[in-house]
Amino acid sequence: MGRDVPAITISRRDRRAYREKVRACLDVLARMLRESRFGTSEQQVGLEIEFNLVDDDGFAAMNNSEVLAALADPDWASELGRFNIELSVDPAVLTGEVFAALEAGVRGVLDNAAKRAAAEGSRLVMVGILPSLREADVGEHAISANPRYKLLNDQMLEARGEEMRICIEGRERLVAHVDSILPEAACTSVQCHLQVSPESFASYWNAAQAIAGPQVAIAANSPFLFGRELWRETRITLFEQATDTRPEELKEQGVRPRVWFGDRWITSVFDLFEENLRYFPALLPLSEDEDPVAVLDRGEAPELAELTLHNGTVYRWNRPVYAVVDGKPHLRVENRVLPAGPTVVDVLANAAFYYGLVHELATAERPVWTQMSFSAAASNLTAGARHGLEAEVYWPGLGMVPVSELVLRRLLPLAASGLNRCGVRAADADRLLSIIEQRCLTKRNGASWQIAAVSELQQRGGADRAEALRLMTQGYIERMNSGEPVHAWALM
Repeated sequence: MGRDVPAITISRRDRRAYREKVRACLDVLARMLRESRFGTSEQQVGLEIEFNLVDDDGFAAMNNSEVLAALADPDWASELGRFNIELSVDPAVLTGEVFAALEAGVRGVLDNAAKRAAAEGSRLVMVGILPSLREADVGEHAISANPRYKLLNDQMLEARGEEMRICIEGRERLVAHVDSILPEAACTSVQCHLQVSPESFASYWNAAQAIAGPQVAIAANSPFLFGRELWRETRITLFEQATDTRPEELKEQGVRPRVWFGDRWITSVFDLFEENLRYFPALLPLSEDEDPVAVLDRGEAPELAELTLHNGTVYRWNRPVYAVVDGKPHLRVENRVLPAGPTVVDVLANAAFYYGLVHELATAERPVWTQMSFSAAASNLTAGARHGLEAEVYWPGLGMVPVSELVLRRLLPLAASGLNRCGVRAADADRLLSIIEQRCLTKRNGASWQIAAVSELQQRGGADRAEALRLMTQGYIERMNSGEPVHAWALM
């Protein structure tokens, strides 16, 4: 979805031609898998980090075009909202001092970006949902300038045929009707990419699905939306609702939503791409000139542009990625459940926990997904998003268990073993995983800190909710820039 698209009108003929082209691409992918056209290489990881832009008062700043122009760096890109930008971190091999190198690199990039953004009157914030975000900030006026976002918005609204309804029941209740998909822009995340072989893809994807609930619970950082306290990781349900192209009648018929956990364990990456075509109509039916069969017959790697564009509009929480780099095709699992922030070291701790754990589970003799139902994994995700560190989740051999206990007793040792077997430097692994441990022991992550800080500002400081959220946002930014992990943050 990151590519630019032209401002065009889509015809019925375009849709038919696009569907046929996606089918042709799918056939080519099947042939590539059958003929072992994917080379073997070292396991690489990469990150994408989304940011909010805020002004001096802590409110959303609608100037991503100006900030991106000031950055003048291809690693930075626009996102759906004018108050969002995204950083793509160069991939690295999952071994040795990889996390120390990633941390130093990201810190350096952000220090430079912060200076350039400041010159445009903005500050960068890593947080799942900007606490000070107002409902007026997410109208159609806030869509980024790139034509692909306007086209996506129009196509989603046309598919739904009516306003988008946001209804979230949490500690408080939010009901809103919106005439654009801009509430999606409130959701800012970290995507962890992991390059894997075709043969091992299903194991890594299944493992990532199995741990999504605990991941979200310990990393939750999105408790507020439009002034209301909702889920600990409200981003999960907000993203699902803000991109739902189904009217109520199609929901009742069991039509799949575009933001989707899935409904089964898989045996091949092909299962996911085939489901994309079977279940989801095209939102951006834009065809390229490439003949993928001819390219493959020449012994080259086809881009499969239509297949990958369609895949980019099906928002799985763990998404398959096909890409060609330097003429060589590869596959990745893109883990999408984590919120942004609170700090760089928190982001790296979340990533280390994920990469170590998913590696250990994917290579286990008795896979965890053979011991639990798929519906249990889906329920764990909802529980982790609703309740954060207070969630109870299901795990084989333990039954229903507090997520902090599960992480401390079972998952952290597995993650440590996985990182060790990948050859990650022990000191780095220990430091980052100790941050996850301390969150569980202190019951303090981004979400719990935000809630406690707002409560203190309201009860002791006398601020109303809106002002407490604004002041908390300012305090959050100050602590984010300190680099100290969130479990050690003082309140306001």
